Amino acid sequence: MELPSIGRITGMYRRALLAAAIATPAMAQAPWAPTRPIRLIAPYPPGGGVDTTSRLLAGPMGTFLGQSVVVENRGGAGGSIGAQEVARSAPDGQTIMVDALAHTVNPHVIRGLGFDYATAFAPISQVVVLPQILAVNPQHCPAKTVQEFITWARPRAGQLSYGSSGNATAAHLAAALFLNRAGLEITHVPYRGGTPALQDLLGGAIVFVFGTVSSTLQLVRDGRLVALGVTTAQRIPPLPDVPTIAEQGFEGYELNEWNGLYAPAGTPAPAVQRLYEAAKHALADATVRQRLDALGAIPVGTDPDVFARYVAEQRALMGRIVREAKIEVG
Repeated sequence: MELPSIGRITGMYRRALLAAAIATPAMAQAPWAPTRPIRLIAPYPPGGGVDTTSRLLAGPMGTFLGQSVVVENRGGAGGSIGAQEVARSAPDGQTIMVDALAHTVNPHVIRGLGFDYATAFAPISQVVVLPQILAVNPQHCPAKTVQEFITWARPRAGQLSYGSSGNATAAHLAAALFLNRAGLEITHVPYRGGTPALQDLLGGAIVFVFGTVSSTLQLVRDGRLVALGVTTAQRIPPLPDVPTIAEQGFEGYELNEWNGLYAPAGTPAPAVQRLYEAAKHALADATVRQRLDALGAIPVGTDPDVFARYVAEQRALMGRIVREAKIEVG
């Protein structure tokens, strides 16, 4: 019996492989999947905005990924303690973080950080925007628009003060940017949160605040405060008749609180992509959207590349505002 030559065997093998490739469709590469419950670090205490956003995302994200997502609060030092824990975690997609605007502010105001915000994280998605409302007390300020406020405030330079939820918060930065653009000098009074600032605005101790929708909207609807403008690029659904600050002579003005999702730098691209898809799934959930709407938060869901560019732009903008306003923490 004649045995086939090596050449004939090779040819037969190649034809068999070709036939198999034609007969069997190419198998798509399976997407990345977590191998154990995911830690979602909220670098602030329970009950705040980041904690709320984290807990709203956790359930639907876990369902999408097939593993539970467990929120852990690691508050302190303006969010930098929890951020450092994530920065030092294994880049395997099993540890992620929801952070706030402070992610782009802290590098400019906190000394001696043990990591670099610019290089320690892989941006996944901007998940929500939280607009702010520039509000005054009509019992103490007659203005109904931004320009009316500027006209009223200018001759009272040195006599007025405004409040915020604390140094280097979104409310403080929004006010600093506004005052710089308006050419006004009004003294800043930092409070331990937005609620006491609003209480002093209602009492007449300060002249304006930049307040969140959740804390300020009802006061505006009740007529106890007047909304002069909003900090978003477009008008917001709860206050469709209130123009943006940008519309009122401040082209390009926009400064909101926002929450974004991050993984440690070096997390593989397939894991980042899958986590982004899970976040998008969560933001499409009807219950999540209802809860966000009640908080005055606008769901976003940008992809990792778009979000990375946004973070870089925000970091540069926050640095400029901090320098120009000489903002310090501590």
